[in-house]
Amino acid sequence: MSEGEGGAGRQGPEEWRRLDRRTVLVTALVLAGVACGAALPTFFALTDTLSAGQAIGWILAGAALLVGAGSAADHVRWRRTRYRVGAERSERGAPPAEGSGRVELHTGLLLVKRRSLARERIRSVDLTANPLQRLLGLVKVRIGTGEHHGAGESTLELDPVARAEGERLRRALLDRAPAATEDTHHDGTLAELDPRWIRYAPVSFVAVVFGGAAAGAVMQVSEWFGAQREVIDWIGDRFQDSSVLSMILVLTALALVVGTVGALGLWVEMWWNYRLEREPGGTLRVRRGLFTARSISIEERRLRGVELVEPLGVRMCRAARVDAVATGIAEGEEDEHADHKTLLPAAPRAVADRVAAQVLRQAEPPTGAPLTAHPRAARARRLRWALGSVLAPVAVLVLLGLLLTPVLLYVAAGCAAILGPLAVVAARDAYRNLGHGVSGGYLVARSGTVRRTTVALERGGVIGWTVKQSYFQRRAGLLTLTATTAAGAGAYDVHDAGQSEGLTFAADAVPDLLAPFLEPVREAREARSTVR
Repeated sequence: MSEGEGGAGRQGPEEWRRLDRRTVLVTALVLAGVACGAALPTFFALTDTLSAGQAIGWILAGAALLVGAGSAADHVRWRRTRYRVGAERSERGAPPAEGSGRVELHTGLLLVKRRSLARERIRSVDLTANPLQRLLGLVKVRIGTGEHHGAGESTLELDPVARAEGERLRRALLDRAPAATEDTHHDGTLAELDPRWIRYAPVSFVAVVFGGAAAGAVMQVSEWFGAQREVIDWIGDRFQDSSVLSMILVLTALALVVGTVGALGLWVEMWWNYRLEREPGGTLRVRRGLFTARSISIEERRLRGVELVEPLGVRMCRAARVDAVATGIAEGEEDEHADHKTLLPAAPRAVADRVAAQVLRQAEPPTGAPLTAHPRAARARRLRWALGSVLAPVAVLVLLGLLLTPVLLYVAAGCAAILGPLAVVAARDAYRNLGHGVSGGYLVARSGTVRRTTVALERGGVIGWTVKQSYFQRRAGLLTLTATTAAGAGAYDVHDAGQSEGLTFAADAVPDLLAPFLEPVREAREARSTVR
């Protein structure tokens, strides 16, 4: 195979292509960066037993071995990897039908793998490029069918190919002939980046995580250099005239400042250049990323609804993000990136509702429809759960205080005084957030307090209902309905709905699915009313 087979020139559908040969250069540069990053701690570790010159020599030899071996292995991978988008031929030699064909990938040296995907099953072609690949004009192409099988049987990855080749593959594999009744009013750009949305980054939980990670990183790095005790003593000297509480508050504030800066940086890297588009033929495309460019495609035939996600901090700012509920995108399974299903980052709630309506081709956003409130018995259940979760550890502390030391009694009193009111507030908020309803062709369910979610699920995408009722729910006249679907998380709950109202909602939302099980109950009620 000639070198030109990996280029951007257009070739016949049956010709094999190679990955871009610059993959060896990318691997060599990445391994060189790894070697440089490991050089400094390795140098300090080796100087305990070797001279500085000997340590540098060993480091250079190891770096050369790492880069050389890795580049050689990647060269073999490049030589042994080829792919093609070919047309299937019938056994009788008839010409292939339009749109038919298979994407084939052959790779491996000792263990040769030959894999293929039918083109009509392909539902996504995602393009990603890290900063080095962007500099060289390369992308990684991930072709998926939207199904879940073991060992990546439903996906093919071409890493890397030229950017023009990646776009050509995406268009060739996802372009569909527009339907005659397609609503072109909703085609084109649905949403673009508004830099003001960055204000929602610091109120996410990412800021807290980054703050804790920064504190842990300082201690870990100081331990590597044998200076952890000096760092602790330095911090102690800064707060020698302050109380322990003041020191904790100041260090926590510093960690939050660092976490806020980290959250802002992460948001810029992930969402800069963001654009949500609907392409002719019915494909939603999300493009975003500052350093690592990402292009994620979701075929509308896979879409079964949307989910409005409002973490507590974001919700307090009256904002929300929009996630897709689509077949083949299960929670945490689509890729190493858990945000592949996100169609819109945290944005004002009005913008999120508008984008949700445009994505679903609805005149009014189902996520903003008025919902039916749940009975007060649901509020009582949440209050009991919240108070129980506080009183149980408080009781343990009281018992230990009586047996061991009175100090624990003061700790128990403080926990009860602080956590008790917070638990009541959280329980009442969780109850207010409960709701369900029907909006056009979608059923809507809302729940949660720390992370409130509102899901608008296509009624035709519901394949089953599960009705759950515990002993305490039966006594309170409540039940939990679970709508089963082949998309997203696979199941979406309506928590603690009234028994009769919940069953009626399920029967009306998806006719003929639950009705056969309710009919005997209705007949029995009618018979009893007739006797009376």
